[in-house]
Parts: sequence; C-alpha cells; structure tokens
Amino acid sequence: MISEKMTKQLNKQINEELFSSYLYLSMSAYFADESLDGFAHWMMKQSQEEYEHGMKIFGYLTDIGAKVELDKIDKPELKWKSAEDAFKAALKHEIHITDCINKLTDLAYEEKDHATRGFLAWFVQEQVEEVSSATAIVDKFKMVGENKTALYMLDRELGSRA
Repeated sequence: MISEKMTKQLNKQINEELFSSYLYLSMSAYFADESLDGFAHWMMKQSQEEYEHGMKIFGYLTDIGAKVELDKIDKPELKWKSAEDAFKAALKHEIHITDCINKLTDLAYEEKDHATRGFLAWFVQEQVEEVSSATAIVDKFKMVGENKTALYMLDRELGSRA
C-alpha cells in the first residue's frame, strides 16, 4: 500500500513534469518567433515527452488506487537572451527534475515501497538520457560560438529529431 506522503510527492512530480512540458512548449514558441524552426521542433518533441512522463505517473497512481490531485501549473519564462541561453535553462531544469526523481526514489527506499521504487527506476534512467542530451546540445553551442552558419546547421540537426 502506498503511503499518503508518497502519494503527495508523486502528485507533486506530476506537476513538475507538466510544468516541464509547459516550459519546453514556451521555448518552442520562443524559437519559432526567432525563426529557428529546428530548435522549435526539438522543444515541441521535448514538451510532448515531458507530458507523457506526467501521464505515466498519473497512470501509476490510478493503477494502484491512489488519489490523483492536480495542482496549478506555473507560468514559464517566455523569452531568453539567446538560443544557447534557452538550452542552458533546459539543462538546468533537467538537473532539477533529476533531483526531484532522486528524492522520490530515496523516499521509496525509506518507506520500503518496492512497487514505487521499481516504477521510478525507469525515470532514474530517463533522467540520465535527458541530462546527457541537454548537455550535448549546450556543448555544441560552445563550439558554434557566434558562427551563424554553424548555428543554422545545429538548428537543422535538431530539427531532424523524430
């Protein structure tokens, strides 16, 4: 049986994941406004993925008979100084989400909630991928520097995300 504390924290994580989706949707709009369609596409895909993460937790709670309690989603930022700054913000956010998932996993261990711990293992691995992906893009921005041609090529590369 899942504890009230774990249920509350999983509900909080649903909100974190939905905010992530909203943040990346805002970044997609920012990039579209800047005519960086590849970056906009990449962020749209990221937004959809984060929504799916929230729904995965939602489904887990309903499957185990726990109560889902949705909360308001905060307004995300709307503009960034540059494309690079937006991706740095995305990386910072993914590190925050990793910390949230790690704390949930710690709580599952403390409570000996083996079902939730097993469920969260997927999210732990997913966050390795999320941070790695965002780090790689930020690193590419460092290589690009002020080179507009290289920025264009990076935009095209990220636009090919399936």
